[in-house]
Amino acid sequence: MSTLPLAARDCTTMLRRNLLHARRYPSLTLNLLLTPVMLLLLFVYIFGGVMSAGLGGGGGGRSAYIAYIVPGILLMTIGSTVVGTAVSVSTDMTEGIIARFRTMAIHRGSVLVGHVVGSVLQAVMSVVLVGAVAVAIGFRSTAATPLEWLAAFALLVLFATALTWIAVGMGLISPNAEAASNNALPMILLPLLSSAFIPVDTMPAWFRPIAEYQPFTPAIETLRGLLLGTEIGNNGWLSIAWSLALAALGYRWSTSTFNRDPK
Repeated sequence: MSTLPLAARDCTTMLRRNLLHARRYPSLTLNLLLTPVMLLLLFVYIFGGVMSAGLGGGGGGRSAYIAYIVPGILLMTIGSTVVGTAVSVSTDMTEGIIARFRTMAIHRGSVLVGHVVGSVLQAVMSVVLVGAVAVAIGFRSTAATPLEWLAAFALLVLFATALTWIAVGMGLISPNAEAASNNALPMILLPLLSSAFIPVDTMPAWFRPIAEYQPFTPAIETLRGLLLGTEIGNNGWLSIAWSLALAALGYRWSTSTFNRDPK
């Protein structure tokens, strides 16, 4: 049998292993999923009336703020999910699972691919669940065409893949699961420093570059444009460029770290 079918078989086996592990121990995924859901409910029902005043055009009340906040919450959901990936990879490293895999006749990269594909699938399912909560509290996307919905889904998958590779690298270098969780916290914190909750032009001048020149803001604005019909501008290609750059960086970092002979 050629190398490619063997590699595909090993990747499928590792993917099945990670999905079974997630099903048997759902508490971590549920805890991470609660963060974006709680933020969604908190900002909509507690701060929504006040925060909508900063949207311009007369505000629009809580319903307008629901529409504004959901794209950012969806990306925050992805960020929360990949924190679990960093923890899972670190656990495999510290418990000797990966050391055992190194001694087995399996494709070396299949271990990482299984984590990445499993994490992306979990991220997609989490986005669907959070999206269902958003719809239940009033989110509507009447302006989006089927093609725009497909483009939004593709962007979410691409962004999830990029963040997952970064999270895998963080998990590989972390000495324990707690350190991995702490190292991956920027995945959750960066959306808070973006345009997820308020427009960038309403922020203090000194803070705007922090919100503008980071990966989450272009992706959020692109999702808003696709789902709500707002102007996308340069954010479309910027979000793709950020995603591809992070994916390439994370892949290179993860594979080089994983392939390094253990001391």
